[in-house]
Amino acid sequence: QVQLVESGGGLVQAGGSLRLSCAASGRTFRNDGMGWFRQGPGKEREFVAAISSSGGRVYADSVKGRFTISRDNAKNTVYLQMNSLKPEDTAVYYCAADVWGSISVSLSEYEYWGQGIQVTVSS
Repeated sequence: QVQLVESGGGLVQAGGSLRLSCAASGRTFRNDGMGWFRQGPGKEREFVAAISSSGGRVYADSVKGRFTISRDNAKNTVYLQMNSLKPEDTAVYYCAADVWGSISVSLSEYEYWGQGIQVTVSS
């Protein structure tokens, strides 16, 4: 059974930092592209960051320079380091896997999804 499990969310003040982790099990993800998405209150799910199987990265403009995506293939884990957090970053954050290994900003390109984790940034 393929599972993606997010951790590291919580409540933080504006300007603070959090690091999200996404641990994968049930298959080897080293050849997969991995992405982070988020869904704020009353909003549609949106792209945040993605990393390809070869380490290429892409970010949404809204998080560029503040967030960093990385992966540890030995641990089957992808991370999202979030710095200089803003109240508008408040959302449920989801990790996802694209079995074709590419970088994609489109939700439809991802085959596996985690259950999501809440990040709340207070002003």
